[in-house]
Amino acid sequence: MGLVSDGKKAVALVRKAVRNRSAVIDVRRTLAARPQHPPFHYRVAVYFADGAVNMYQMRQWYKPLAALAKTWPVVVLSRAATGAESLLVDAALPIAFVPTVRDLERFIATQDIRVVLYVNQNTRNFQMFRYGRRWHVFINHGESDKMYMTTNQYKAYDYAMIAGDAARERLSRVLWDYDIDRRTIQIGRPQADHYSGTLPYTPDERTVVLYAPTWEGDRPSAHYGSIATHGEALVAALLATGRHRVIYRPHPRSGVVDHEYGAANKRIVAALAAANAADPGAHHFFDDGPELGWQLSAADVAIVDISAMVYDRLAADKPLLITRPADPAAAIDMHGYLSACEWLDAAAAPDVVAQTERVLGDPDAVARLEQWVTRYFGDTTPGAATARFHAALQGLMDDWESWYARSVDDDDDESDDEAELDDEG
Repeated sequence: MGLVSDGKKAVALVRKAVRNRSAVIDVRRTLAARPQHPPFHYRVAVYFADGAVNMYQMRQWYKPLAALAKTWPVVVLSRAATGAESLLVDAALPIAFVPTVRDLERFIATQDIRVVLYVNQNTRNFQMFRYGRRWHVFINHGESDKMYMTTNQYKAYDYAMIAGDAARERLSRVLWDYDIDRRTIQIGRPQADHYSGTLPYTPDERTVVLYAPTWEGDRPSAHYGSIATHGEALVAALLATGRHRVIYRPHPRSGVVDHEYGAANKRIVAALAAANAADPGAHHFFDDGPELGWQLSAADVAIVDISAMVYDRLAADKPLLITRPADPAAAIDMHGYLSACEWLDAAAAPDVVAQTERVLGDPDAVARLEQWVTRYFGDTTPGAATARFHAALQGLMDDWESWYARSVDDDDDESDDEAELDDEG
């Protein structure tokens, strides 16, 4: 039995290597076929070592980075072939495909990159940390109260851009000997300034409910997903009214660990299709597209799991319900918003219509929401977060100039000392 298992693993590894090699060839061929422009010098790089499966971490930053690039040219340093393929298809930002350290070194040597941004904690980030005389800045791929948001890996970066006071409190509480004041920069949620897009339906009198569950998680402490515990019941209840429009946006990794979770996901998609067939004017929508923004602003109410989606929606300053994990082992940080949020238990999922009406009309619920929005994101006036993001980059660029001038002076002093020693010799 062990030999059979080992054989299957070996075959899977060979297939993966072949797919990766094919992807590398395709990416290089695509880049080679593109018109060659004069050498372009980038000031900001986004380091992305992941493949296609984690592209959602990059995509949420496309619009803020495109706006930033009008002032400081931005390039994505893509290390994985499947990630590079997706970046090329999206065509949102310039990319440099640097699968090997040698490729990375060659590209870096041709550029004037002063700030390197990181959207996740991939272990290959350390291959970029070796390059000094530039700022390494963690910008993350969302704001949440998950354990990921307090990892000691924050200390590896020169700076971290965080959303607001809640993030400061969270890091201060967990990280030892971490200088919050010096090493974090509060910017809010720049993505919220780009919550827009073309609606796939014509707005009408229906109440629009966004259900955006996360995946099932790969360990008990991360079992936040609700598709198999809440999802089918709440979607069925909303479809039955004839007064609601459901936008269903499951995490792209839904079902990768738990087959039943994936099967429940498929049943929800099928239920939406059946409801649309019965009532074409309903326009329920299964959303598996790369763009996130219009869903958060268009929905009257959002139902989300413990994930970054909680805080993406919170930044929109509109009502939301959060599914309470059915697994008691799931870790819940009760110090922040989750201590006072509007929970939806699995047992209450069939009664979701009454729950959505409550958060829409209850003055106390509305007031609590406003309080937490301010704590997490500060000023959410349109454009305010983008202004803070750009100001943060300007500050880093100014500091770069100051430090670089000092380091050049130090190099000159060392050269002078060596020359004097040569003369004396």
